Amino acid sequence: MFRLTTWKIVSIFGIIFLGFLFALPNALPDSVLSKLPDFLPKNRIVLGLDLQGGSHLLWEVDKQALKKTLLTQLRGDIRQGLWVERKIRHTISIRKDGSLLVTITDPARVEEAAKVLKDLARPVQVGLFGTGGSAPEIEVRQDGNRFILRFTEAGLEARIRRAVEQAIEVIRRRLDELGMTEATIQQQGPDRIIVQAPGMKDPARLKKAIGQTARLTFQLLCEAQPTGRPGERVPPGCIELPDAQNPNQKYWVQTSRRATVEGTDLVDAQPAFDSRTGEPIVTFRFNQKGALKFGRLTKANVGKPFAIILDGKVVSAPVIQTPILGGTGQISGRFTVEETKLLAIVLRSGALPAKLTIVEERTVGPSLGSDSIRAGVTASVIGLVAVLVFMIFTYGLFGIFADIALLANLILLIGVLTAFQATLTLPGIAGIVLTLGMAVDSNVLVFERVREELRAGRSVLNALETGFSRAFGTILDANITTLIAAVVLFGLGSGPVRGFAVTLGVGIVTTVFTAYTLTRLIVAIWVHYARPRELPL
Repeated sequence: MFRLTTWKIVSIFGIIFLGFLFALPNALPDSVLSKLPDFLPKNRIVLGLDLQGGSHLLWEVDKQALKKTLLTQLRGDIRQGLWVERKIRHTISIRKDGSLLVTITDPARVEEAAKVLKDLARPVQVGLFGTGGSAPEIEVRQDGNRFILRFTEAGLEARIRRAVEQAIEVIRRRLDELGMTEATIQQQGPDRIIVQAPGMKDPARLKKAIGQTARLTFQLLCEAQPTGRPGERVPPGCIELPDAQNPNQKYWVQTSRRATVEGTDLVDAQPAFDSRTGEPIVTFRFNQKGALKFGRLTKANVGKPFAIILDGKVVSAPVIQTPILGGTGQISGRFTVEETKLLAIVLRSGALPAKLTIVEERTVGPSLGSDSIRAGVTASVIGLVAVLVFMIFTYGLFGIFADIALLANLILLIGVLTAFQATLTLPGIAGIVLTLGMAVDSNVLVFERVREELRAGRSVLNALETGFSRAFGTILDANITTLIAAVVLFGLGSGPVRGFAVTLGVGIVTTVFTAYTLTRLIVAIWVHYARPRELPL
């Protein structure tokens, strides 16, 4: 125990020094921090929503809108499989219960149509981690030449789960584009998403950035257009869409795939200004696949108008003057400069897979956050001082050794949280206070064990050696069980619970290192130089 090898001393104090370097920026003012050399750590600990203020939003997937979108997609898949690919005549209607009724008007091809429709019923995994086997996504029932197709419960749940996962990724990309890398985005329940943006002073901008679905399409206009006369009917193969600026103005837009280019093939979108008019616009660029589609569409329809459609509204409807073969273009629509910046961000990050609605909205003011920090720091200082005094009062010199290890533990804990940019919340501060109280438990176990060995008649060195070695197993068991609890809290909890779990888990690791390893080293150094005949315990 008392052989002081150089590599042990250097490694232990080296780890503590690194922790000090990473924790130091949290105690330095901005003026001093900016003057430090670039090779030194300059990051500060990330404060959560409850400590620095910001916005808390709870979003929910609009199931009815998603179901309507899924039915539209299913309708398109049926038409593609039956008519476009096989020329099987049929009619499709939506029933009141949300199912599709497909009637095959060619009796000789009913069996062929049945095979096509049943192929649409893709299997989905059910049960925890897919342990429940698979179930069809779509239920297909046949009655002669009539087929009824509906999404099963398992199919809808799978689509909702997929939509939530995709929405979380899209929201994360959008917030990264806004420079909000500290935002917390996580799923709550099967169809809800929590977004917490610390330091966000404009929640309206946050809601607009997240809530915009941003489905961009380029579609040809129908030859006939509405004149405003009563009784007008939308031509077959067309839909009616409103103008983005003037909802009373309508357009008839072609719906066929050949007349549509999806915005999913965009690789870039940037705010800019029109060189002729000076108005704010958004320029866009397709990937190779999108550029080929866009080039074919514009080349085959020179002189015809086409609509740029964003979220079901016509932003502009220019006439194709020449083929656009380079895969680039622009969107103009009487935007403000701020609107073009936001639209470019949304287009770059992709479209949300489903409409999201706000269920809960909270804004935390910076003053409340500063009050929380002050209260948390006060509680931490009081707890730390109380523990330091108790250890000195109970164990004397060895209590001072334990206090040195406790202070090193606090520095290491803050350093690790800062290095990994973990978010510190108010429950996280509670975790730090709890860690400070638990940290000396290991020292108490060791010191009490040493006392027992002394009472049993062992020598000073023997009692120290036996006390440290035999207490280690108990220390490890106690901390591992607490660490398991912290891991479970982090895995199953959300928001503040996770903040508490992170600080508790990191605190346990640093506690085992400092309360056992560092204290052992300090005692070894003291024994090496003091050569005590009895212990001040």
